[in-house]
Amino acid sequence: MDKKSTMASTKDITNASSNTPSPQFSEVVTMIQTAKQKVFAAVNTTLIDLYWQIGCFISRQVEKSGWGKSVVEELADYIRTQEPNSEGFSKQNLWRMKQFYETYKDAPEILSTLAREISWTNNTIIFSSCKTAEEREFYLRMCQRERYSKRELERQIGSALYERYATNQIKLSPLVREIAPKAEHVFRDHYVMEFVGEQNGKPENILRKTLIAKMRDFILELGKDFIHIKDEYHLQVGNSDFRIDLLFYHRELQCLVAFELKTEKFKPEHLGQLNFYLEALDRDVKKPFENPSIGVLLCKSKDDEVVEYALSRSLSPTMVAEYELKLPNKALLQRKMQELAELMDEQA
Repeated sequence: MDKKSTMASTKDITNASSNTPSPQFSEVVTMIQTAKQKVFAAVNTTLIDLYWQIGCFISRQVEKSGWGKSVVEELADYIRTQEPNSEGFSKQNLWRMKQFYETYKDAPEILSTLAREISWTNNTIIFSSCKTAEEREFYLRMCQRERYSKRELERQIGSALYERYATNQIKLSPLVREIAPKAEHVFRDHYVMEFVGEQNGKPENILRKTLIAKMRDFILELGKDFIHIKDEYHLQVGNSDFRIDLLFYHRELQCLVAFELKTEKFKPEHLGQLNFYLEALDRDVKKPFENPSIGVLLCKSKDDEVVEYALSRSLSPTMVAEYELKLPNKALLQRKMQELAELMDEQA
């Protein structure tokens, strides 16, 4: 090979290298991202600890020395003069620190531990909005697991997620319980999709298109372990073509999840179509290491007794849930929680 050809080959290799980064490069980026996350977590924990200590101090001064709003306001002004570059020490935030300390000082240690693992903004939303230790623990755990933003947390509290979990009575086919014992905690009896807007009289394809346009909100409602694969997922069986409304993958359950949308009340015959889709997914799409696919019929309404009969002898991993297009009445859900608690006490 002559010198000119050698130079051209070297140039080609250089260009290829610049256009196609080495696979090892991504490992370095992962190291950087992991380190950033650890730094953020450490800084956040230190900040929450500081707010706890200040809250404890103010709480004791209010109790022992009769501190009032004017004294706390003076403290905020003093901090501002002594630490002009420090933010988050307004009189309002100092009172929140006091409330934070008093909310958790006599609570189980797990709550104060969880509180140190989420942002201060989310902490203030939880201890200001939640009435019981059980509700606070629920949202603390959800924030830790799902990494809610401020907007997402406010939405979940507004949609009565805690009450809906507490009253969840999802109807599962026997096979779902067998192959995915955790499914009862992943899926729900009904879903709230207020972000969709009014859908009266509109066909199912319009509902599907709206959910696609609002996929971020839909996944927030489903749970962030759901990964959207495709809408109108194409299946070919023999010479016939079929399309699943929405296909997801669930990371924890490690399986495909097919959602079929029905803008009408549940009918037993709806299950036949979904069962067929699951069979096709498992034969032609599912990878060997994945668990059997699960199907969810999402209907406008359902009769629980009809659903129970329809699923009792089902040989397919399916379930039926309903959706509503407005935020639920929290008072009604809380009454239902009380009724369920009383029923469990009677059975015990």
